[in-house]
Amino acid sequence: MALYVYSITAEAHPQRLDGLTGVGSEPSPLRTVTAGGLSAVVSETEEEIRPKRRDLLQHQEVQERLMADGAVLPLQFGYVAPDEDAVRQALEANADSYLTALERVRDCAEYHVRASQEDEEPLLQQVLADVPEARELNQRIRAGDKDPQLPLALGELVAREVEARQEALAAGLLQALLPFAREHVTRPPAGGDFLNLSLLVHDDDKDEFLKAQAGLARQVDGGVSLRFSGPLPPYSFVQ
Repeated sequence: MALYVYSITAEAHPQRLDGLTGVGSEPSPLRTVTAGGLSAVVSETEEEIRPKRRDLLQHQEVQERLMADGAVLPLQFGYVAPDEDAVRQALEANADSYLTALERVRDCAEYHVRASQEDEEPLLQQVLADVPEARELNQRIRAGDKDPQLPLALGELVAREVEARQEALAAGLLQALLPFAREHVTRPPAGGDFLNLSLLVHDDDKDEFLKAQAGLARQVDGGVSLRFSGPLPPYSFVQ
């Protein structure tokens, strides 16, 4: 029977799975498949697992339960293996890399940092105040100059300035937070964000990291929204 795979742990991990059930419309009990000094946490499934809210939450709850007791390599939602033999073979074939990865994330959690321009007006006003060319173009338009190229030129200039300032802010945020992270991953921003950052933070550095995070949130202005989330299972740092 097909197995939905949640995560991989060391074989010695406590794997306290009591009270948890699997994903799917007819959830099966959780169990483990062990090989190569590793255990995969699985549940049986006879259906295609879709990202419904209940199943997403259940998948995450399993990761958090395991993470509370030791290092875990969380799999992304939706991974299904054809049978137990396939899971065991994967554990045996990749034992060295999985064990190395478990050591990398031991006593660590993932934190996300995202930044977006929630209110553009303060930044636009700042650009007009700081950039003489933009200020001149804006003044000509407001004075009634009918040159059709003026709005386009102003728009392009402002867009370049906004992008440059957001890139500089993203770089500054990265520089401020990296000292607290063992590893980091940056991804292309989406949905209006200009920063999408994942950090792997060791428990020993957690308090200082959270202080730095709070300080940055207070310092950032100009209509910028900073969104922090974590601690989370280290999805971004599983190879």
